[in-house]
This record gives sequence, C-alpha cells and structure tokens, in this order.
Amino acid sequence: MKLSRRNFLVRGGAAAGLVCGGVVVRLSGRLVARAPVRLGLVGVGGIGRINLERFLDRHDVEVRAICETHAGRAEAARDRVAARAGGRDICDLTEDYRELCGRADIDAVVVAVPDRLHAAVALAAIAAGKAVYAEPPFAHTLKQGRELLRAVARSGCVWQTGAHLRGEPAFRCAVAAVRGGRIGRVARIEVGLPGGGRGPVEWTDSEGGLYHWRWMSAYGGGSLAEWIGHYGDIALWGAGKVAELPVSVVGQGEYPRDGIFDTATSFRFRCNYRDGVEIEVADGGRLEKGIGVRWLGENGEWIWVTRGAVEASDRRLLTGLPLAALRPVDLRREFVEAVKGHRATCVPAVAAFHAAALGQLGDRAMRRA
Repeated sequence: MKLSRRNFLVRGGAAAGLVCGGVVVRLSGRLVARAPVRLGLVGVGGIGRINLERFLDRHDVEVRAICETHAGRAEAARDRVAARAGGRDICDLTEDYRELCGRADIDAVVVAVPDRLHAAVALAAIAAGKAVYAEPPFAHTLKQGRELLRAVARSGCVWQTGAHLRGEPAFRCAVAAVRGGRIGRVARIEVGLPGGGRGPVEWTDSEGGLYHWRWMSAYGGGSLAEWIGHYGDIALWGAGKVAELPVSVVGQGEYPRDGIFDTATSFRFRCNYRDGVEIEVADGGRLEKGIGVRWLGENGEWIWVTRGAVEASDRRLLTGLPLAALRPVDLRREFVEAVKGHRATCVPAVAAFHAAALGQLGDRAMRRA
C-alpha cells in the first residue's frame, strides 16, 4: 500500500507526535494538532536552571519568556532556549514577573525564586489565568500560604509543586507501604532534615550572595524551609495528613545572634495532631536514622526512607507492593500533561501548603521558646 503523509500519521496510531511544531493528540478517533505548552520561567538560577533544561528536553514545550534580575543568568538562559530552538530567537527577557505573567502567549509559569517571592509570583500568575509550577516551600509565611491556597482553590488553576522526592522510587515505595497499612496505624513520624547553614562572615562574593539570601529570615527560612517542603511532604503523604495542621507545636532551635544571617542553624520540634499522631522534625544528626522520614506504627514496626534507600523493621513490610508504586514519576512531565488536560498533578497546592506550614509553625515555636 502506498502511504500518503496522512495515511502514515493515521497508521502510526501515535497519540502524540510533531506536526507543524505542535503535538498530535487523538480525539474521538481523529488526529488533531495541538500547539506546544508555552512557558514563562521566573528565576533561572539553581533549581530554576535545572527546570529550564528539563522543560527544554520536551518536544511539546516552548519557553517564550524568562524573568531574571541577574543579567548573566538571563542571557545564558535565553541562549540555551535559542540553541534548542534551532537558533530561533523565541524567548524574551524581562526583570518584571508581572509583565511575564500578563503575556497572552504564555500558558504556564514556572516559579523558582527566593522564598519571600514565591506567593507573590504565583498569585500574579493565577490572576492572569496561568497554570503554575512552583518550587517548595509553598510560601514564605503561613499568612502568604493561606492567601495563595485560597487563590488556587478559587481559580481552579493547574498547580504542581516541584517536590521531586514524590517521583523517586524509594520514596514512592515507602509511602505505598505505609499507606497500605503495612505498619498498622501510624503513631509517630520522624523527619530528619539537613541542618546547619549560615552565610559567610564577609559577604563579598556577588555570585555567592545570590545563594545566601536563604539564611536571612526576611527572604528565606534556612535549611528548615529549604527541605521541609520535600521531606515534610513525604511524611504527611505517607500518614494521610496532607490537608491537616497540628494542634500544637513545641521545640527549641539555635539562631545566630549577630550579623544579618538569622535562620536556625540547629532545630528540633514536635507537632501533635488531634488524633494523637506525633511528628518530630529535627536536623538529621539529632535523630536515630538521620536525614529521611521514618514512620513508626503502634506495634513498634517502622519504615524509613531517604534518597536511594528504604529500610524497615522487617524487610517483608516492603515486598509485594504494586508495580506502580515502584516506578519513577517525572513531575515536570505530569505538569505539562495536566496543562494539556490529560491528567491531574502529583503534588497539589493543599499538600504543599501543609508541608511548608510544618516548618513555619516549628520556626515560630522555637523562636518563642
């Protein structure tokens, strides 16, 4: 049989492919061209640069605008976009995130900025009718988080949090086992986070300065805020508490008393829930299993997970799990598919809010102790 271009596409039976720079999807037996998801990135340093590279790896995405106040980073990012687009200059630069969010040619906004700006950028994107992919923590303060959570709920926008541990097989395996009742009712959870961290005594390196904002409470929350949105999210996900706040929080931390860097260098606090479940959060050296999450059941059985490793009081607790629980999940891919209307996201706003709230409430309690 002689294949015309049309017959080739139909016989291929592909649900997705490249046609006129877009994506082909099958609707009611027909192949329909769909334009790429058009992204605007706010922040392309650190994780923002990684986001740029990962999204550029996708054939169904175009980066149309970048907001970055560091000129060198902005130019380098635009060059990467042009290189991936065959030399075409399709990406504009701006230093005003409101300008980026207001553009009609952008479908979704990717947020990777200092904690203080997380909510402001996301709120601007939501107000402009965009989907949002945002890095943890959900917001810098509990008040900002509540405002942002209400905005997401009112708008019904697509939201994805870049809590990437949810996509890693070790964490998915551990959570599946806990949620599947392998240790019975969860009585206690231990969350070990990387500790320490403080800006330099002499802050003269301009590039380093772009990183050290996180040790100033006006802009970030130190190691606690940097990691609670990841490990705290896993802890709550496993325990089924992604939409619940603790009824009490107590703890103690160590805070620098000199200079501009004032976030906790050491921390340990306990969150108690209405049903009696207790979550203890501490820098890793203070907990028996170190950095990671351990769920303990009423009968003493436990499951612990960290990057690349899963342990249990009995290895049989981790056997026979559904294969889906062991497969990696690409959160960025999920986000793009959600924007296209194909699936829900893995880390919704309500989960991100409650994970960040653990750190915010813990910080508040330790400062008052």
